[in-house]
Amino acid sequence: MASGVTAVDDGMTILEDHFEALSKAGPWPLEAYDFLQRGLGETADRVHAQATMYDQDRHVSGQELCMGLRDYAIEQYGLLAPMVLELWHVHRTEDFGRMVFAMIDQGLMHRRADDTLEDFCSVYDFREAFDERSLQARIGEPQPS
Repeated sequence: MASGVTAVDDGMTILEDHFEALSKAGPWPLEAYDFLQRGLGETADRVHAQATMYDQDRHVSGQELCMGLRDYAIEQYGLLAPMVLELWHVHRTEDFGRMVFAMIDQGLMHRRADDTLEDFCSVYDFREAFDERSLQARIGEPQPS
């Protein structure tokens, strides 16, 4: 099971060139899309850490991306992670999926034939994933390398 998440480019300039089209997909600012692209790169690095240099496929599933974006938000913003996501109008994992598919539509990411928006549905509850106790526990954990 997979979900259309292979980055094409991670430049903010590329995102700016597609802003009008991306803004039709939802209320998310460019910073949220940039976060998603950077988080995808980090997630793919972790998921494929054992891959050899000959492995070209760095695809991750929708579930893997959602979990990776949770971890990346906490790494980047710590206890402020839920506030940053709220500021960007990202309230649930389905929002990540809608953003991914908007980027796919603009040629900024690639998907596999079996990738669907449903891959992103209810992966976790934001209130639980980003509650203060969970955040403090995750911030104190050693991060995977």
